[in-house]
Amino acid sequence: MEDEDLIPLSALQHYLYCPRQCALIHVERIWTESVHTAEGRLLHQRSDTPGAELRHGVRTVTAMPLRHDDLGIAGVADVVEFHVDEKGAEYVLPVEYKRGRPKPHRADEVQLCAQALCLEQMLNTSIAHGMLFYGKTRRRMPIVLDDVLRALTLRTIADVRAMIDAGSTPSARYEAARCDACSLIDDCQPHWMHREHSVSQWLSSQLGKE
Repeated sequence: MEDEDLIPLSALQHYLYCPRQCALIHVERIWTESVHTAEGRLLHQRSDTPGAELRHGVRTVTAMPLRHDDLGIAGVADVVEFHVDEKGAEYVLPVEYKRGRPKPHRADEVQLCAQALCLEQMLNTSIAHGMLFYGKTRRRMPIVLDDVLRALTLRTIADVRAMIDAGSTPSARYEAARCDACSLIDDCQPHWMHREHSVSQWLSSQLGKE
């Protein structure tokens, strides 16, 4: 599979947060920085720098490129740790960094699971769990990579693939908790786009602003 055909791992998180947001970013190529995305970028500064170190018996790799050709996904892992258990066997632990707090939906978990799927193929191993580190709590949250999460991840990959291949952008639907925190709210215009307005109404509203 050519690189341009690979789905970015971040697209899976975007899709589960909001399919329209995912399409605006990955189909229409629209991106706007906000205070929240800037905070996230600062949180990732260390993990965005490629490197490796060995400390207390744990080998840590940052900014590790990931790819799974069979699934058609690719991206970069914030942190991948290589531990050794009490029996002397090495196991892999992906760690994803997020700026906020744990969320009610599973978007972050799916992104982490997709990273694990890539690592499993690349390293010919199996990964039982990973970690999500949230900037607001400053704590790691363990995530079990069970069959339910894996099935959701595979289904999300298929849904994102179908949307990108179709080149379609879902219609807007305003939800305060989701939309007000989105950096693309001005590009998306959910207050306007989810309503049935005529062209004449739109023109009138624009003229009224002048």
